[in-house]
Amino acid sequence: MTPKFWRVAAAVVASALLLTGCGTSEADDAGEGASRTFTDDRGEVEIPADPQRVIATGYAVPVLIESGAPLVGISTWTRGEDFMSPEDLEVYQDTPKISGDAAAEMNYEEVAKANPDLIIIGVPQPVLKDVDLDRLEDIAPVLTIGPSVPDAWRDFAEKQADAAGATEGFEETKSAYEDKAAELSEKYADLLTDVKFGHVGAYGDVSAGTFQREFSGSWGTNIAEDIGVEYYGEVKEKMGGSGDVSEYPSIEELPQSLAEAEYITYTVQADGTPAPEVQYVLDSDLWQTLPAFQDGNVIPLKYTEASTFKDAAKTLDAIDEAFEPFLTQS
Repeated sequence: MTPKFWRVAAAVVASALLLTGCGTSEADDAGEGASRTFTDDRGEVEIPADPQRVIATGYAVPVLIESGAPLVGISTWTRGEDFMSPEDLEVYQDTPKISGDAAAEMNYEEVAKANPDLIIIGVPQPVLKDVDLDRLEDIAPVLTIGPSVPDAWRDFAEKQADAAGATEGFEETKSAYEDKAAELSEKYADLLTDVKFGHVGAYGDVSAGTFQREFSGSWGTNIAEDIGVEYYGEVKEKMGGSGDVSEYPSIEELPQSLAEAEYITYTVQADGTPAPEVQYVLDSDLWQTLPAFQDGNVIPLKYTEASTFKDAAKTLDAIDEAFEPFLTQS
């Protein structure tokens, strides 16, 4: 399943859910049998205070692997394999798979065999229609904690780790990311101050003659923003979810869409090559008319679709590598 499919979620303010309380214990101690009330995308759910056998799907998979949660089953997470460290990849490969990438591929018999005490479904609300939640709830408590707008991964990742009792591991990766972002923010402060950026994403449609323009808060932009990059403009009409922060103009609109950009970043694959949807833009004669192109200020970025702090630290490394040559030009 492509990231574009996942990102059709309706806008849900995950941080607001955090403020209302991810979970409150119903027992003074966390002994065996203790439970707490946890607020997920659907409401309040009673879950174990100290889960010991967790199943995770979708966006919850990389978060809980990195955080050291007690996983007994996961969905595949093909889109994130390039992000994983060797250690995390080994855990990912060794953990039993109870679903493919798509929510509709859930194997309920395998879920039951895993004997979980908590199931965390990490998909957007619209995708829940593909999951038989009643059947899962007969097996164990079920939490649905999925993405809304792209940059909400910070909030829903924290909630997923909290629910699984893996907050300590999560905080370690979060702190390491924030330290690295602060370091790079200082390193590139002079280069980035009062500079307008634009971004070309990887999900245009060549057959329809469109490209993806990503704005602030989108997958291709939100991590670079943590070091001070400013992406100007906004979508013409907010459609909810990722449609609030990206749009798909025709290729003929390229000069108008990115005319004010002093620098343009664009998404490339893990091996550094553009996907066909991006190559379509780069091959356009209109691309060469853009001021940023003519000034040599176009920058390919790898790993733009991170959805965990550990993944995003890898994205920061890629941003650092891509931006560093421009320090000598500034």
